[in-house]
Amino acid sequence: MELNTLAQFLVVARLEHLSRAAEELHVAQPSLSRSIARLEGELGTPLFDRAGRLRLNDAGRLFRDHVERALGELDAGRRAVAESTGEGFGTVRLASETFLTLTGPLAAFKRAHPDIEVELRQLPAEEMARRLRAQEVDLCVSSQPIPAEGLQPVRLFDDPVGVGVSADHPLADRASVRVEELAAEPFIATSAGHWQRRLLDRLFAARDLTPKIVCEVDEPSAIAELIGAGLGVALVPGFGRRAGAPRLPVTWVAVDDPDSRRTVTLSWWDGAHLSSAARLMRTAITEWPWTA
Repeated sequence: MELNTLAQFLVVARLEHLSRAAEELHVAQPSLSRSIARLEGELGTPLFDRAGRLRLNDAGRLFRDHVERALGELDAGRRAVAESTGEGFGTVRLASETFLTLTGPLAAFKRAHPDIEVELRQLPAEEMARRLRAQEVDLCVSSQPIPAEGLQPVRLFDDPVGVGVSADHPLADRASVRVEELAAEPFIATSAGHWQRRLLDRLFAARDLTPKIVCEVDEPSAIAELIGAGLGVALVPGFGRRAGAPRLPVTWVAVDDPDSRRTVTLSWWDGAHLSSAARLMRTAITEWPWTA
């Protein structure tokens, strides 16, 4: 099996679409199709269901997991050799759902280690375990648990989550609000799977309610601008109220429910080779004064 074919297989497995995979890989679709067919021939079984839309089957998912680990180990080996021979100062690859929370420690890290290359990738939490296992990223910061074996998590801080409203909103002068009082409010929500959306759905479902969602957007700054424009309200973490954190142009009102909070966690894959750069970043994030 050729490494290039295995790498192509991972792209097709991720996208489950030959033409989009060919476009991303900059190869002709017929050539890519033949490569996948040859790989299936070597394995003696189909890796995709082809009835209608292309779908990774059980054998394909099993093979994908092994290929991700194998290629991840090869890349980790390459980086380890480069580090041991003194070629460069190393690279650290950090993924997070949002980087607003991390601007402080990232800026301090770059000042302390200007020669280390930092690669940032914005990922949903459900994608993080796969990327860590494949060693495509070194560290992940998430605002919700990552359900996967083999992860080493460290809790960074707990954070109350309130509701953000515009300055002239009737709730703006309130110290707190009950979830029931938000039932008729138009919500600016993140997309399904995002921690804020999961929390919103969970808070409302506990009361047999459904949030009135008028807009879906994952960009925190856009959410803040839409709130400020009076187009709706949204769940907003309390972190933004801390000194030194990025200021959001919204009024924060506490939600009167003990479950309206998030736990921010740093995770890495147990047993993976972490470069010196990644270990330095891990230390910088875990030792940052989050509760100051």
